[in-house]
Amino acid sequence: MALGKRQMEHQELWVATLELPRSPGHPFYRKLNELLAEDGFDAWLEAECAPYYHATQGRPGIPPGVYFRMILVGYFEGLASQRGIAWRCCDSRSLAEFLGYGPTDQTPDHSSLSRVAQRLPQELHEAVFQRVLAIAVRKELVAGQTVAVDSTTLEANAAMKSIVRRDTGEDWQEYVTRLMREAGVIDAEQSPPAEALRRFDKQRKDKRVSNDEWVSETDDESRITKMKDGTTHLAYKAEHVVDLESEFLLAVTVHGGDEPDVDTFCDSVIEAQLNLQQAGSDVEIEEAAADKGYHAAETIELAGNIHVRTYISQPQRKDRARWTDKPAARRRAVYGNRRRTRGARGKRLQRRRSEVVERSFAHVCETGGARRCWLWSLAKVSKRYLLQAAARNLGLVLRKLFGVGTPRSLQDIPALAALVQLAILALRTLRERLSNTDPAAWRYAHASSTPTTFATLAA
Repeated sequence: MALGKRQMEHQELWVATLELPRSPGHPFYRKLNELLAEDGFDAWLEAECAPYYHATQGRPGIPPGVYFRMILVGYFEGLASQRGIAWRCCDSRSLAEFLGYGPTDQTPDHSSLSRVAQRLPQELHEAVFQRVLAIAVRKELVAGQTVAVDSTTLEANAAMKSIVRRDTGEDWQEYVTRLMREAGVIDAEQSPPAEALRRFDKQRKDKRVSNDEWVSETDDESRITKMKDGTTHLAYKAEHVVDLESEFLLAVTVHGGDEPDVDTFCDSVIEAQLNLQQAGSDVEIEEAAADKGYHAAETIELAGNIHVRTYISQPQRKDRARWTDKPAARRRAVYGNRRRTRGARGKRLQRRRSEVVERSFAHVCETGGARRCWLWSLAKVSKRYLLQAAARNLGLVLRKLFGVGTPRSLQDIPALAALVQLAILALRTLRERLSNTDPAAWRYAHASSTPTTFATLAA
């Protein structure tokens, strides 16, 4: 075999399309396309998107099915930005085939993804999430009676350096300079160097940054939030409602980073119930488990009013609760939640909740690439996150039906199959050699069962 050398320049020639090499396609994405074709996803999606396009005027845009498939590629390939998704689809012939493009077709640019995302409303993205959930319902994979609720933070596409005062419009440097002038450290006309600003800011007290006083110029809907690792960033809050039995995401909502968990618990459970109804399921959510961040007397009482039994861990507080000026129904609801949580079923649900919900965060945010937002505004982040959650549900459907939930899972299958074949071959060889061995030697080897004797006998 001769050494092949890479050509630095290629001469443009006419080549017949039939002579171009075609990709065999990725088996995972072929299965995914088969699942979507069985559901009639593309025909339904084009009918739903038709009101947002002109019937005759303008150049035809990219098909809606291509847009949503590219977001699915972002989840399955762990790509966070739309530029990365567009480059990956253009670079891979198997992904281009998944999108429906041939070897001579140009895949969509990242700007096309941005325009389609701006054109289609959030309600349509919610409908896509419900359509994917309906696939799981028709396959009888969703239970839905017992759910778990939890939230995580998403880092916004804005830096803390971009925050300004809501009242005066000053940025951080101008604000600290004004404080130095008011404290008499510098003159009214003097501009301190950056090192002096940092030294003064480090020494002064009462440096809390409130969302009521500060806002980001880049993304005014993001909020100053303390992240999981203890750092402070501009962020959003994503909340998951997960079916504890099947692990499907029944609802995902995105809020400002400073939104309290107790204010969004019941809304998320109601959203999950509506999604189940839209997906064609007649199951009613009966139980909901959550951690101590969701514990509030009003929240537990409101959950009881919508006929949902709560299993919310109660945090340790210094003072006992006072019920003199509270309704009796609220007290009964809190005591009932405490009794259920301390029982055997409550402890079992809490263990299951911590396992299932954290796994959903790991799939969507970590390996799926949604931990860091690359879009501005709550609406755009919500649209993208809804499709990330829908992709996670599709992967779970494929895992339950075919045993593989991500394209990367197939990388270990050839090695595992080769290992199994090697083990079978070794056992067959060993059996043949032992069958030709003297019975007395076999009894001696079986009785001693030492590695040396066994290896000598098999050699």
